[in-house]
Amino acid sequence: MSQAVVAPTLTDDQLREVLRLIQGADSVELKLTVPDEDRRRTVMALGMDPLDAYLRQVVFFDTPELALEQAGLVVRARRSQGRPDDSVVKLRPVIPGELPEEVRAADMFGVEVDAMPGGYVCSGSYKHELKGGPLKQTVARERPIHKLYSKEQRAFYESHAPNRIDLDDLAVLGPINLLKLKYSAEGYNRKLVAELWMYPDGSRILELSTKCKPKEAFQVAAETRAYLSDRGVNLSGEQQTKTRTALEYFAKELRRAS
Repeated sequence: MSQAVVAPTLTDDQLREVLRLIQGADSVELKLTVPDEDRRRTVMALGMDPLDAYLRQVVFFDTPELALEQAGLVVRARRSQGRPDDSVVKLRPVIPGELPEEVRAADMFGVEVDAMPGGYVCSGSYKHELKGGPLKQTVARERPIHKLYSKEQRAFYESHAPNRIDLDDLAVLGPINLLKLKYSAEGYNRKLVAELWMYPDGSRILELSTKCKPKEAFQVAAETRAYLSDRGVNLSGEQQTKTRTALEYFAKELRRAS
């Protein structure tokens, strides 16, 4: 079920493109997914304590044919243990310099480059914190989807949604449960984040990540790679796309039920 891509070496042209995108971004997130057969060994090698993690539940909204995903749009909302719900409308890929000025300057809008072995993508995201825990009601279809999103998020969505698909016409894809751990690993001078996505069919994806400022990206990437390599973490495995895997799983379930 999990979708994976082989991690080739970036070409010189791709490296130049990454550098250009990073210069226009607000942040860079360095990511690595760990092959499932290496998951337990990696958890032990990096000194992770599962009891320090918190539970998060993610819900996506799309059509059964994944029309939004094909157009580069990700519409999601999250519930987090002990934290407020939040919602996101994300567009990828984007070129920072080509975004409208009013969007780029918005307080709740950010541009981030996600980089993993052999791949990268630059995305623009509108975020919104939700009060009162409304996501549970939305999943139960007791509350319309559009109420999870701010006026700015809705406008951003409408400007990029294919075929003028209305938010309230989207299907609920999920929820999917995951464990998130943010901690200080011994011998590593940055915060390391681990997310274990647990799919309904029993498969799992473990992702390691750290965020940094654009100007630090190449140095942090080199330091992080050295740290993980020294602890025996597999850096050459296939990189799995956790969001796409979730979307395709739930969309298939919807089509099967229709």
